[in-house]
Amino acid sequence: MLKYRAEIDGLRAIAVIPVILFHAGFELFSGGFVGVDVFFVISGFLITSHIFEHLDKGHFSFIDFFSRRIRRIFPALILVMTCSLVFGWFVLLSDEFNQLGKHIASSTAFISNFIFAGEVGYFDTESELKPMLHLWSLAVEEQFYIFWPLILWITWKIKQDLLLVCLFFMLSSFIINISWVVRFPTEIFFWPFGRFWELLVGSVLAWVV
Repeated sequence: MLKYRAEIDGLRAIAVIPVILFHAGFELFSGGFVGVDVFFVISGFLITSHIFEHLDKGHFSFIDFFSRRIRRIFPALILVMTCSLVFGWFVLLSDEFNQLGKHIASSTAFISNFIFAGEVGYFDTESELKPMLHLWSLAVEEQFYIFWPLILWITWKIKQDLLLVCLFFMLSSFIINISWVVRFPTEIFFWPFGRFWELLVGSVLAWVV
């Protein structure tokens, strides 16, 4: 099993502080959202390390992999959604509460990042009235978790270089990011195609380690 890395938890703590202070409105931390990017790299590193380890031992299981993700994520996710629904019932207007229901449904299916990307506009609801907005990043991670294990497993099965595959997808996603960010800044922010390179940086680091 992949051993516990205390320094990674420390890095998570360091990353989450500027994110919280950014959302709290502290001007000094106007770039605090970069902590999300750090979390993506950490997630890519941990998930890919787990996959590499089990592929190397010859007993990688998709059932085991996804059941671990479900047990880790869904208890807290269900609690957040339930509390948000209860709170929203009392403080949100009818249209806002209906929108909350749509956001919870899309978050459960891990497609909320696409929904949020399509809602950005002059007449859109303010972000402060979207309790599920922060789950866009979880959606990106889960979309990565769905496809990446399959890609690595196929690569391992046909005996191709895992590092080259990691580098190929990382560079492809990065090129999409820098090519589209000016014309489609909202989509690049929310959609996974321009975000996967951050998780894949962690994958490359996993191979190096």
